Amino acid sequence: MFGPVIRATNLFLIFKNSFLCLNVSSIMLQEAKCAYIIIIMAVYWCTEVIPLAVTSLMPVVFFPLLGVQSSKSVCLQYLNDTNMLFVGGLIVAISVEQWNLHKRIALRVLLILGVKPALLMLGFMIVTAFLSMWISNTATTAMMVPIVQAVLDQMDNTEYDVTMMEQATGQTNTVIELEEKNASDPTSVNGQVPDDPRSSEEKKMRKRICKGMTLCVCYAASIGGTATLTGTGPNMVLKGQMNQLYPNNNDIVNFASWFGFAFPNMILMLILAWLWLQCSFMGLNFKKSWGCGTERTAKEKAAYNVLKAEMKKLGPISYAEFNVLLMFVLLVLLWFSRHPGFVKGWATRLFPEGEKYITDSAPAVFIALLLFILPANKPKFIDIKKPFLSAPLLDWNVVQRKMPWSIVLLLGGGFALADASANSGLSAWLGHQMTPLGSIPPWAIATVLSLIIAVFTECTSNVATATLFLPVFSSMAASVKIHPLYVMLPGTLSASFAFMLPVATPPNAIVFSYGHIRVLDMVRSGIVMNIIGVFCVTLAINTWGRPMFELDTFPTWANSTTNQ
Repeated sequence: MFGPVIRATNLFLIFKNSFLCLNVSSIMLQEAKCAYIIIIMAVYWCTEVIPLAVTSLMPVVFFPLLGVQSSKSVCLQYLNDTNMLFVGGLIVAISVEQWNLHKRIALRVLLILGVKPALLMLGFMIVTAFLSMWISNTATTAMMVPIVQAVLDQMDNTEYDVTMMEQATGQTNTVIELEEKNASDPTSVNGQVPDDPRSSEEKKMRKRICKGMTLCVCYAASIGGTATLTGTGPNMVLKGQMNQLYPNNNDIVNFASWFGFAFPNMILMLILAWLWLQCSFMGLNFKKSWGCGTERTAKEKAAYNVLKAEMKKLGPISYAEFNVLLMFVLLVLLWFSRHPGFVKGWATRLFPEGEKYITDSAPAVFIALLLFILPANKPKFIDIKKPFLSAPLLDWNVVQRKMPWSIVLLLGGGFALADASANSGLSAWLGHQMTPLGSIPPWAIATVLSLIIAVFTECTSNVATATLFLPVFSSMAASVKIHPLYVMLPGTLSASFAFMLPVATPPNAIVFSYGHIRVLDMVRSGIVMNIIGVFCVTLAINTWGRPMFELDTFPTWANSTTNQ
């Protein structure tokens, strides 16, 4: 009933803001014009009056109309080096999904780790986090939750069957006891004994296990995406904003440096999250959870059989899967060895001035190209009737269907905003206003900003959150003379800490749709998860992050925006 009213209101707001832009274009300063468009986009991103990707296209229209930047300058930001890195990484991830390689990896790891309750939850979290490092969080969660559900259902069915068998076996031996109890116990009716109170406790325990097992998947997906540069959108926003705001930053944020900083943080967060979920939903009974000195129960055998049956359905590894795995490993090796830092990388050794011209996007797109060329089946050397080469590993129609083009536009819109902020003078103005913050300790600033971002990202897209806040953090860092990454790194990681609400991120929504958890369950667990996340990020930035990025000094390349 309210749909037409809401759409009419949205339409009115859009046209009103559009005409207002035209009216104020002659009376505003450059900084004010840029800020006005950013505020409008921030409101649209938060309220989703129109789709996020469509809002991201607003700079293409309004920056040239207001005289902030030319159309040519704005449009260049929508498919820059960082976006090409993101597209190349996503194409490789799509090929992994297409050939079910991610499912094979997941099942193999779960079979190795075992099916004791604590180990099973840890296995689900490790697999989900690892896959989220390379493919989208949404795709990982969508694949893992059905596996979790199948395991839980089989465990539940097996427990019911075992209970029924025990009751049937003991029925003959308990006839006399039941008759005596009927004679002496007035609460029994027609020979029926009230339900054993332990059965209700077991049901409650099963519900808690279901909640813990499903929540661990969506939390691990969000945590795992932070470990690699291409793992989630906010990481790519940071990479693009650093290149945009600080062109001479010596490629300080690349795949290898990000992994060196974020991967230990991801491991720490994953362990603490596992301990928290274990304590919240399963208790700390080590004998029961870990199975110390006990044999495998019927439920655990059933869970193991489910995983084994799923693995059997996949069959032996195919030629296509092997090729995709080879390309995936090659891409990771190329990323790590391009510019390791402690020795010369392949870009410098093999190509003249390669360090200057080659970035992480080059190997990503190179491997993506190979996926469209390499055959999915073995070449036919003997059979003349069949073609020598089969269809390629990847088809463009599949990529077109699975590629999240909206995120590509969202990143582009963010880069356009950052570029306009720097060139219009808005960044310098913001930095000047934040000079009084210099009296506050840097660690306190980083912690408070992380908490703000962690709360804000619960209601807004994580990419939009990073896009809006990172340029502001950059200006603030320049004004108080601290390393930009000291505040931008915690802000970027905190943008992925959407743990409290089902609508906060797609993995949460997928898990919530299975009906095991309530909103209150997610809020209770998510509050502690946010605290864990901010604690880990604060620890990382003040320990191994300091020497890695030289965060104790204000770099010379950061003066470029200060002087603009």
